Amino acid sequence: MKTLTKLALGAGCLLALPPLLLAPGRAPKAKRAPFAGRNFAHRGLYTADQQVPENSLAAFRLAAEAGYGMELDVQLSRDGEVLVFHDETLDRICFVPGRVDGLDSAVLRRLPLCGTGETLPRLADVLELVAGRTPLIVELKPGQRRRELCEKTLAALRRYGGPVCVESFDPRIVAWFRFHAPELLRGQLAQPPAVYRAAGMGPVESFLLGHTLCNLIARPEFIAYRIGPRPRSVRFAELLGAMRVGWTAHSPAAERGRDAVIFEFYRPAPRYRSHTKQEEQV
Repeated sequence: MKTLTKLALGAGCLLALPPLLLAPGRAPKAKRAPFAGRNFAHRGLYTADQQVPENSLAAFRLAAEAGYGMELDVQLSRDGEVLVFHDETLDRICFVPGRVDGLDSAVLRRLPLCGTGETLPRLADVLELVAGRTPLIVELKPGQRRRELCEKTLAALRRYGGPVCVESFDPRIVAWFRFHAPELLRGQLAQPPAVYRAAGMGPVESFLLGHTLCNLIARPEFIAYRIGPRPRSVRFAELLGAMRVGWTAHSPAAERGRDAVIFEFYRPAPRYRSHTKQEEQV
């Protein structure tokens, strides 16, 4: 009898494991409210020709004036300043060789963005500009100095006080905010496994990240998944309560079935009506 009981318990644990791995956090309605039914300008309201460059103060100013939420990327300079910039390297946007983490902030902040008069901003500059007018999604870029980036970003956001949430492709960063800043809405960025593979990632890691199988440690309260088909594991996590965020949209059609949308290169309404089952159940 004891053996049968142990076998039954073991089988039950195995059956419970997949839901445990997939289960997200579930934010209360008040925590989701500033972000639900909102369109967020990807890297600010920048233009396809980069005459208004991505992640520039001009792009964030335009987004705030239009009433859009906005998404931005942060990473560290060599001397530990939190800067707003997407790529690891400078060649695509600043037309010079080198890495962001290989130069000091004073040097980086003088670099023109895409040959314009805009220069690389600090997170503090963007927060001062936006001044709580619209909600922000702050993406923390993966890197070797995860803890330092998390600590310094959180310190800046706590001084800010406006509506803001955090997200990352790295579930370890999302997990850090789970334990150190549970008051902030946190999200897991993800995309299909094939995209990770194409970028040179191994098959196991690509599978885990593409199916958000690290929810066990991160417990994200929203999943920001690349626009297109979502794997069953992601849809299951959404049924369990994760907010549904899509990136990067190029049409208002992306609003259907999503709680928030990160968009670029068109002008949707700043707000829209979310009709997901999750909202109906609250």
